[in-house]
Amino acid sequence: MAGEVVVDALPYFDQGYDEPGVREAALALVEEETRRYRPTKNYLDILQPANYAAFETEIMKTEFERLQARLPMDMLSMKRYELPQPSGGRMNDVSAWNECVDNSRAQLEHQALRITNLELMSQYGPEAWKMYNNQLVHMMEAAQKQLADLRKQIQEINWQRKNEQTAAGGKLKQLEENWVSLVSKNYEIERACVELENELDEMQRQPKKKRKKTARTE
Repeated sequence: MAGEVVVDALPYFDQGYDEPGVREAALALVEEETRRYRPTKNYLDILQPANYAAFETEIMKTEFERLQARLPMDMLSMKRYELPQPSGGRMNDVSAWNECVDNSRAQLEHQALRITNLELMSQYGPEAWKMYNNQLVHMMEAAQKQLADLRKQIQEINWQRKNEQTAAGGKLKQLEENWVSLVSKNYEIERACVELENELDEMQRQPKKKRKKTARTE
């Protein structure tokens, strides 16, 4: 396959990663490859453009605009809790006083409703809070179980990788020893062949020397 990369490394079996200069050399290789890498296409083209304002409410938009304009936050309005009397020009106006009475009644009803809510909260709030806490505990236990399962899977994958790399490393070591043994045997055979060839040459030269000596004596 074009672009296929063969990783020639067994991290669980190879030695020497902690030696001085090894890490620096690896980082230099990564940096050099990063400089040469030029992506040919954007892998995010298949995704739709992100709509960051999809979940913004009108209140959020208004608040973001206020933050961008660096305006101060509006103070809490206490006007609804005020019980103003009619203005000076309407002190004798019955309708103005009726409005003030209606406002005071609304305020009293609001305070009564708050008291009722507080009483209900004091009566039923603890149990509701306990149920909510129980739900949180169940959610936490489920998340912890999921995390433990993921860690177990990661550990099993790492053990599997270690076993596979250890087995592959042992096989490579055995093959390397066999290769060294075969190379040594070949060297010994070649040396023996050279020695035999030298002996044969010497044996072939000896009759010639004897014939030359015989011819000289005659």
